[in-house]
Amino acid sequence: MLSIERKRAIVQYVRSRKIATVNELAKHFEVHEATIRRDLTALEKDKKLKRTHGGVMIEEKVVSEPDWKKRSEVRYEEKKKIATYAAEMVEEGDTILLDAGTTTGHIAEALKARSDLTIITNDINAASILRFSKSKIIVTGGVVYPETYILNGMITSGTLRNLHVHKAFVTTPALDSDKGLMHYDEYLVPAKQQMIHSADEVILVTDHTKFGRLSLYKYAELDDLSYIITGSEIDPVLKLQFEEKGVQIYIT
Repeated sequence: MLSIERKRAIVQYVRSRKIATVNELAKHFEVHEATIRRDLTALEKDKKLKRTHGGVMIEEKVVSEPDWKKRSEVRYEEKKKIATYAAEMVEEGDTILLDAGTTTGHIAEALKARSDLTIITNDINAASILRFSKSKIIVTGGVVYPETYILNGMITSGTLRNLHVHKAFVTTPALDSDKGLMHYDEYLVPAKQQMIHSADEVILVTDHTKFGRLSLYKYAELDDLSYIITGSEIDPVLKLQFEEKGVQIYIT
């Protein structure tokens, strides 16, 4: 196979798997690892792939997300396990923030029987799940985003700015080991930043597909996170990549 053909095939191979190791690629294409490394260096220079610890990945750029109904159906079991794990970390008397999202909706479900908490959210769906809870439930207020059931805008950010909570459970559509937490919608960034600044502990709850994604707006560093909770489906190479940056990851 010619070098140019192999490079094209490497891109196709990695795109189908999202991430691959040098050893894996060398075995698949039946060449020395040194040859693969030269190919990867050239492909990274051409911005076709991104090198990682011991391998390479496709940089998926997030510009939007499906509507709430579609997102609520995708990776349902993984998100539910993440939420159950997160809920077990909530201690008696905690004041917590629930960011908007389908995973945090599952956290609300897991906490609705509790009576000893103060739960604040900008997610109408989460608030609805918690409506009969004996805990204290606070909704931030703000402009309604009907496609996602999010409350957002100046009122939301203003409310969050004046709060102090023990734990904030946040979500993100994109997460990169170099660039941190990213979002495609600049109007949703301020509320997320206020949540992070208002909490003693910031816990990112996210399914495995968000790792290694890029988007337009960076809104937080990895150092802003206390830890991440994700599913066992996460690629071990990606997990190691984040852990080498000092991020603690809990696997459900």
